[in-house]
Amino acid sequence: MPMDDRNTLEVLKAELNFVEKGGYGRSPREPSRESLAFEDSPTCVNYDRVGVEERAPCAECLLIKFVPPEKRGEKVPCRHIPVTPYGDTLLHLYRTGTEQEIEEALSSWLRATIAKLEAEIERNAANFSSIAPAGADASETQAH
Repeated sequence: MPMDDRNTLEVLKAELNFVEKGGYGRSPREPSRESLAFEDSPTCVNYDRVGVEERAPCAECLLIKFVPPEKRGEKVPCRHIPVTPYGDTLLHLYRTGTEQEIEEALSSWLRATIAKLEAEIERNAANFSSIAPAGADASETQAH
């Protein structure tokens, strides 16, 4: 279970903002290589951790819930998140896509995932309000 206590919706919104503002240009840490989605952004639970001993296990990251269960044990599980409607993962796109295609797929996935999470929050709020109307105490809701 993830130990990352950040709010998933807020993190994904920040990641989308990061992508849209060109955050995946060349990495200032390693300018000779392409930037990697999630891993080279503040979304990564290890983004600011330099030493190997400081790194948190990827299993503790909030992104692990988007990784297929059979891929959660991989060295970098977030590369196995399916980000296209066809199930293409970031790893697949790194091998076959352009930087622009990767960013477009990631942006689309982020928008869709954000919308899904927001809809889930709204459904949960609606269900809660139908169970316990505002101002009613437990005895009133049990009488109905």
